[in-house]
Order: sequence, then C-alpha cells, then structure tokens
Amino acid sequence: MRSSGVLVLPLLLLQLILNCRKAQSLPDIIKIGGLFHPADDHQELAFRQAVDRINADRSILPRSKLVAQIERISPFDSFHAGKRVCGLLNIGVAAIFGPQSSHTASHVQSICDNMEIPHLENRWDYRLRRESCLVNLYPHPNTLSKAYVDIVRHWGWKTFTIIYENNDGIVRLQELLKAHGMTPFPITVRQLSDSGDYRPLLKQIKNSAEAHIVLDCSTERIHEVLKQAQQIGMMSDYHSYLVTSLDLHTVNLDEFRYGGTNITGFRLINEKIVSDVVRQWSIDEKGLLRSANLTTVRSETALMYDAVHLFAKALHDLDTSQQIDIHPISCDGQSTWQHGFSLINYMKIVEMKGLTNVIKFDHQGFRTDFMLDIVELTPAGIRKIGTWNSTLPDGINFTRTFSQKQQEIEANLKNKTLVVTTILSNPYCMRKESAIPLSGNDQFEGYAVDLIHEISKSLGFNYKIQLVPDGSYGSLNKLTGEWNGMIRELLEQRADLAIADLTITFEREQAVDFTTPFMNLGVSILYRKPIKQPPNLFSFLSPLSLDVWIYMATAYLGVSVLLFILAKFTPYEWPAYTDAHGEKVESQFTLLNCMWFAIGSLMQQGCDFLPKALSTRMVAGIWWFFTLIMISSYTANLAAFLTVERMDSPIESAEDLAKQTRIKYGALKGGSTAAFFRDSKISTYQRMWSFMESARPSVFTASNGEGVERVAKGKGSYAFLMESTSIEYVTERNCELTQVGGMLDTKSYGIATPPNSPYRTAINSVILKLQEEGKLHILKTKWWKEKRGGGKCRVETSKSSSAANELGLANVGGVFVVLMGGMGVACVIAVCEFVWKSRKVAVEERLSAILNE
Repeated sequence: MRSSGVLVLPLLLLQLILNCRKAQSLPDIIKIGGLFHPADDHQELAFRQAVDRINADRSILPRSKLVAQIERISPFDSFHAGKRVCGLLNIGVAAIFGPQSSHTASHVQSICDNMEIPHLENRWDYRLRRESCLVNLYPHPNTLSKAYVDIVRHWGWKTFTIIYENNDGIVRLQELLKAHGMTPFPITVRQLSDSGDYRPLLKQIKNSAEAHIVLDCSTERIHEVLKQAQQIGMMSDYHSYLVTSLDLHTVNLDEFRYGGTNITGFRLINEKIVSDVVRQWSIDEKGLLRSANLTTVRSETALMYDAVHLFAKALHDLDTSQQIDIHPISCDGQSTWQHGFSLINYMKIVEMKGLTNVIKFDHQGFRTDFMLDIVELTPAGIRKIGTWNSTLPDGINFTRTFSQKQQEIEANLKNKTLVVTTILSNPYCMRKESAIPLSGNDQFEGYAVDLIHEISKSLGFNYKIQLVPDGSYGSLNKLTGEWNGMIRELLEQRADLAIADLTITFEREQAVDFTTPFMNLGVSILYRKPIKQPPNLFSFLSPLSLDVWIYMATAYLGVSVLLFILAKFTPYEWPAYTDAHGEKVESQFTLLNCMWFAIGSLMQQGCDFLPKALSTRMVAGIWWFFTLIMISSYTANLAAFLTVERMDSPIESAEDLAKQTRIKYGALKGGSTAAFFRDSKISTYQRMWSFMESARPSVFTASNGEGVERVAKGKGSYAFLMESTSIEYVTERNCELTQVGGMLDTKSYGIATPPNSPYRTAINSVILKLQEEGKLHILKTKWWKEKRGGGKCRVETSKSSSAANELGLANVGGVFVVLMGGMGVACVIAVCEFVWKSRKVAVEERLSAILNE
C-alpha cells in the first residue's frame, strides 16, 4: 500500500501541471469569421484553404485548430451585415475578415472597434486614417500611386491621357497628377461612360494623336476597353497602355499578343509562391471545376490568404507572452475582448512572407513597404520584366536587359509591312523612267529608296512607299498648332516611317522621333557661275601691283643715281690712264652707264663693266639681291596669273548677299532652311530673313527644283539658299551653277518615326552598320555622281584643268606688243642717231674744210 501511494503522488502532480498549462494556453477551437459577398467565391476559397493549411502546419498554433465561420452578405445591405457580425461575435470569433464592399465594410469596422475585435481587410481603401482595430493588407494608396509615377517618369512620358472608370481612379492616381505639375505638356483626364460603348471617347483620344494611355478601371472592363480601342486603331505599335489594376495577369489578352502594343501593369502576388500554393485549389468556373493557377488568383484572393496567416502568426506570438481567453461577446453588452488591441499590435509588428511577398507595416499600421512585379504583354503572354520596390529612391528595376528587349522588338518586326511616307525630291526619291506603267514600290528609285531597302533587308520587314498628299516636308502652323506634310502623316499614324531629305530640327524633334542621321550637311548658296573674264593684254603686269611697279622704278632710278655719285666720289673708280692725246679718260660710270648697269642687273643679264670700289660693289651687291627676290617673286606669281582663269563673281559669301539688294535670294517655303533664317539670332541672317519676307514678288519657292530653275534662268539676278547636298547634286549636272561660300550651319538628315516608336533603336543600329561598312558612301556616290547624268560637270572640269597649262595669244599678247614696240622704238632711235651723226659729221667736215682753206 505504501508503494502504491508513492506511485500515485507523482501522477497527481503531473496531472496538476498539465491542467495548469492547459488553463493558460489557447482553446482547442479558435473561430474566425469571414464576411463574403455572393461574387467572392475565390476569396472564400482562399479563406478556407488558408485555415486548412494552418491547421495542417503544426509549427503555428500547434495545440489549437482554426474553424472558419462563413457568412454571406449583400454588398449594399449594411444593416444585414451588422447583424451577421454580431452573430459571429456571439459565438466567440477571434477576428473578422472582410467584407469587400466599402458600403458594408465601414459598418463592420465600427462594430469591431466598439468590441475591440481585430478586423482584417484586403481591399483598396483611399482613407489615410484607419480605425484602431483595423488591419488592411492592401498596399497604401499613396505609396501604390508612387509606383505609377516612377514608371511614367522612367518611360519619359511628357504627355498622356488618363482614362478612369469612377472617382476612385482619380484618388488612386492623385500622386501621378501632382508629380506632373505645371508643365507645358498637358495631361488629359477622361471618364469611361456607363453605356459600355467606349468608342466615341477613344476616337476623341485618337484624334488628339495621344499614344500614352493610363487606364484605371475594374479588371472586368480591361479586355472590353482594349478590344474597342483595337477596333478604332488604337492598338498599334506606337500606343502604350499603363494598366493600374494589380490583376492584369488574370485578364485574357491573347488577341492582343501579336499587335505590338505596349501593355504594362503591376502585379502584387509572387508568381512562384502562388503557383506552389494554389496548385491543389479547385476553382468553380461556369459550373466546371478546374485547378487554380496564376491567371485565376487575384490580388484580393491572395491577400485574404495572407491575412489568415498573418492573424495566425500574430496569435501564436501573443500566446507565448500572455494568457489569452477567447469568449463570446454580445453587441448589446458593454464588455469587450481584452486581448483585441494586443493582437492587433502584434499583427502590425509581425513580418512574414506570403503570396503577396513580404508583409509588414509601418508605425501607423499602413503597408507602405512592399514590392510589385512589373509585367508586360509579349507574344508569349504576360511576362515579368522587372520589379518596383517602395523603399528604393527610383523604385524601378528592370530584370530584362536592353539587348533582350531589342531582340523582342526585332522579332516582332519580322515580316511586318511598314508604311513609308516620302516626297519626290532628287535624288532621294524619283519616279523611274520606264516605257511601261509601274505601280507600288517599283515606280520609285533614289537614295532614300535604296536606303530603306537596305534597312528592310537587314531587319526583315516589308514596306510600302507612298507619297505625302500635300507635298510638304512638315512645318508647324503657329496659329493652329497643327503640323502638315510628312510630320502630320506620322502623328496621325498613317505612316510608320518618313524618309527623305528631311532635316532634323528642334521643332520637329518635339513632335516626332528621329533616328541616327544618315547624312550630314549645312545650308549654303546656289548661284550661277561667274562669267569668265577675257585675259588682259598686259596681264604680265598683273603679278605685281601698281604700287610695287612704281616703287621698283623709283628704286631703279635711285640706285642708278647713287651708283653714279659714289663712282664720282670714290678715288678707286677714277681712271688711272690717259688717251692717245695725253688727256685723262673719264670714268666709265656715267649716269647713262649706271642706268644701263642697273637695268642689266634687273633683267638678269649683267653688264660689260663692273664696279671696283668697295662702296660701289656694296651698292651693286644689294641691288642684285633685291632684283633676285623681286624677279623670283614675279616669276612665281606670273605662272599663276597666266594659267588660272579669272572669274568675276559679285558675291562670295552670305555677308555679300546681305550687303546688297540687286541680287534677290530665297529658300524653300516652309522648309528647314527658311526656319533657320527665321529663328536665327545672328544679325546678318536676320537681315536676310527680313529681306526675303519683304521681297515682292515672293522669293520663296514651292520646291527645290523651282529654286534651281530660277537660279539658272536668272542670269545672276537670283540666288537660292538650300542644303549643301542638294547643291552638290545640282552642280554635278548643271555646269552653269555653283556653290558660293561655305556652309552657314550644320544639320543632318534622319528617318522620322512616330513618337516613342519601338523600332527606332533597331533602325539606328542598321544605319550605323551601313555607315561603318561604307554603304552609305557607296549609295551617295551612286546617286550623286553616276546616275541620272551625274559626273557630267566633273568631266568638263577635268578637261579644262588639263588644258590649263596651255597659254593662248591672249595671255601673252602683251609681251609681243612690248617686243614690237621696243623694236620700233629702237629703229626710230637708230634713224635719229644716224641723222644726228650724219649731220654732225657734215658740220665737222665743213668746219674742217673752212679751216684748211
């Protein structure tokens, strides 16, 4: 008996310990209430699945079992919802989950606040102040709006249109509206109609040429809005849609996959975790049960699943710190649940990873720290292309590399047919000369046609060339704010590319996008070649100016006189012998002999006597040095003057044009050249623009061809301002015209695309490749110097340059005149000398005869 008593005592002690521990632990059954609307089947399923998953997991609430108490209520009957909540409290629930409707949720929240029962929600709530007993797992509205701001800023959207369904959309996008601020680029905000026909609204947006759309509507409406947008042509390659719904992955977008439209959105749920968790779920769709997957799980469904896990984890942590008693509460009584606030505080400090990534709250109880997946519609379906993190300054982090994106774009471009708008302009686009009528692309040829052919061959797309209807390149009407020409074709998306001699300007760059330039050039002056001046008879005098000739003559006389004086002065030049009669001979340096010595040295011929004294030799040496330099300079310059043709051109530069009024000058009306002078701040160009504007008749032309014709027929009375490449083309074929002066500016030709065209980068790469391979140079040589009469003037120039060394009589006729004149003067002098000498001899003989007599 004593031994049995000793054995019973430990057993009683163990039983007492177990009973005490049981009294301090959670009850075996913990009831939680769920309020769901009739359409919330998926959320109800997630609620039940979360309860089952927690009960199967012994690491959370190992000694307790959760029991789901489901109540279905009308979304608009708050009174009925209140009664159901009170019924749940009467049976002793530890928390209330739901409902989804804002009409009933506010009433449920007030009851939970009074009873201090945790209330967990998973819906979007615009209110920035929450009740004390409320825990909402949906991302904070302001922080979520920042995600839209970051991606719009990352894309660089200057203008966009917001399409919203109800006032909640404006609240959801308020941060985006604030971030845009007071800028010159407008934001359009349009509301969807309740009729279900959105086409009139979408047509208005299309007519405004807006390509960036922010779509805020219910998930059920997304497909219908996009479908109607497709019907009116707003689902092209150049349209981009940012869908604010976090459930874009659940929308069937298969019919838009190959359209090339950029459809982007955000996703809250974690793709990998959701796929693993919901694999065993069975979804009832139209009476058929099928396994759940990523496309069937919405954000609210995943948040409901996470809410149950958050509650269970917080309750588990609270259980380790204090004794928890869960008991029924009456809505009519004054009692509350004493552990309610403690449990809510634990839920707000718990950090866990669920179907919607990491769940944690800030000090105010808002979910401001969360991560979103950036998803985009691709030919393979909805794919993740990056992430957005609310804690990062920029937020955006794209996981898809730039090269991967370009590969997708180029793959989408394969076998597509792009519309190419152009204008007839030699040699960029011309009609083929053919005896049979041609149609389609076959009727055109030229530099631009060959260039687009090379690009299409490299990227694998097809193209259709069509001429711009109004025959204009594209200029902005300042009064109406509308564009014309090829720019308008791109803005209204009637064309995909514009390729011609289209200049890249700041004004055009604001409206459309341009590729890498395929040609660099500048504005220059086209003018008629100056008339050749007939050679001057005395052109041999041209190498030296009149002043130099006068100075040389003065130097010649001065040296002759100085040599004569020094020869008289120095004793070493005095004669040291006498003649036959015993008289001293005079010095040989008479004035005439000194002049003869100087002229002989100047003509490089020398003289029959030379100076002997040091002083006279120094004068002679310096004179020889002087004549050496002068004769060498004269000879070198004479060759240029005799072989180079002299042209008489009235203008040599733009400054010469601006200084005179006799020669009229103009440019292409509405072109970039006219815009250059119109917007220039340089005084010379401003004067030229004022002159062109005020000239009557008008000096502007409708085409470059008309301007060239006016220059050719103007006989020097008209000059045309145009691009240097066009001038080069014209002067290769019309030998009477030439380029005057250099380039007045620097500009480039590029291929224009609609704003935000996805194909621009791919085309840029091809243009750079063609440039590096030298194909652009080959194309230019082909169309400038070979085709359509190219090289004609180059042949004539080479012929004239080869004959430039042949001097005609007109070039050297003056020398013959001098020769004949010199011979004539010599003959006259000889006759005079003979007559003078004969007379002198006769006088001497007569005098001698008289003396002899």
